Amino acid sequence: MDNLLQLGRAGRLAFGVFAGVVAVFLLIPTLLVIPMSLSGSELLEFPPSSWSLRWWHEFWQSNVWMSATRTSLLLALSTSFCAMPIALLAAYAARSLSGRRSLAISGIVLLPVAVPPVLIGIGLFFAFAKLRLNGTFPGLLIGHTLMAAPVAFVILRAALATFDTDQLRVARSLGANGPQSFFMVLVPQIKGPILTALLLSFLTSLDEVIISMFVGSGPNTTLTKVMFLSLRDRIDPQTAVISTVWTLLVFVIVIAIYRRELTSGSRDSAPPVPSNDTGR
Repeated sequence: MDNLLQLGRAGRLAFGVFAGVVAVFLLIPTLLVIPMSLSGSELLEFPPSSWSLRWWHEFWQSNVWMSATRTSLLLALSTSFCAMPIALLAAYAARSLSGRRSLAISGIVLLPVAVPPVLIGIGLFFAFAKLRLNGTFPGLLIGHTLMAAPVAFVILRAALATFDTDQLRVARSLGANGPQSFFMVLVPQIKGPILTALLLSFLTSLDEVIISMFVGSGPNTTLTKVMFLSLRDRIDPQTAVISTVWTLLVFVIVIAIYRRELTSGSRDSAPPVPSNDTGR
């Protein structure tokens, strides 16, 4: 940040233009699906030759799409509330320990990120076949939690890196036990990162397709799998409708995270309120 301030007006302008170009380059492919979802054509096309809400109506009236949407939202919500506690405990253990034990915990939690998702999907498929979990909601939940936990772990591990563990020892010296000091001292100080971990775990589950392809089936089919199968059989604006809904949902979550960070930063930078008490 200091180097950016030293660039001068021309340098900051060039940096801003570059950042804007990169942002537009990343956003254009995502935003193109919005007008494509309003096309009256039978096939995906841009720009649309005609405009219609036909495909939006068919989406809301389709039992297949709506069932998959409900499954995906319920699964993403369940995944976020399963992945975050696992990641929080793992991050706390990695913070409390040192040396090889801390590295071992981090390596185990982050292993799903290093392994190709296809291999994880194949492994889960054969493991769940013996446990009769293929095509079940618990099977999907385990697979999605496995993929979302590393995301939450990275966020919470960074949040705990600056946490003063002496506060927990002080709480224990005052009579609090381990769980009490954890939930009453540590957790309130990282509420923001916990919320961020929940939201990003939610998004990770929504975006997961490979695990869903191997494990999900029947009534427990996610929206991403239905989208993939739909694109395989026929390319129509129905897929653009789903992409638009997902894009808007992601934007809402990202804005919520940004507002939380902005509010947190403003609160931290606010000057302390002077006390009205006078010395005696």
